[in-house]
Amino acid sequence: MADERREASMDADALYLEEVFTDRKVGMLRRMTPMTKDGTPDSTRRVLYIGQAEIMTNMGPMPINFEIEADTFAQAIAGFGPAAAAGIERTVQQIQEMRRQAASQLVVPGAGMGPGGLPGGMPGGLPGGRGKIQMP
Repeated sequence: MADERREASMDADALYLEEVFTDRKVGMLRRMTPMTKDGTPDSTRRVLYIGQAEIMTNMGPMPINFEIEADTFAQAIAGFGPAAAAGIERTVQQIQEMRRQAASQLVVPGAGMGPGGLPGGMPGGLPGGRGKIQMP
């Protein structure tokens, strides 16, 4: 196999200055200001606002990130709640879908298993197919 080491390099055309704001109660708001490679604001791209909130799961707190559609900082603050609710709902639906998919996987005991439940046996679960139940 070829050695596929890749050098990490930043995309000079996709730089952002990240500022983080928080009320220390509900979550965080990130203002992502586009920058040029010389470190000056890039007025050809729009400022992005990213929110972050946490939901409690049975495995502990889970961060939820979501984009807030806004043209100004004040609009982003006002839009935090609705965007957080939509982001949390989307995440809950994704978790439920993953659970549904995991639960719907069909498990056939002994299919293709050898002694002790290890893969590689013949039909019937034992080498040579000598299991008690035989399928035609």
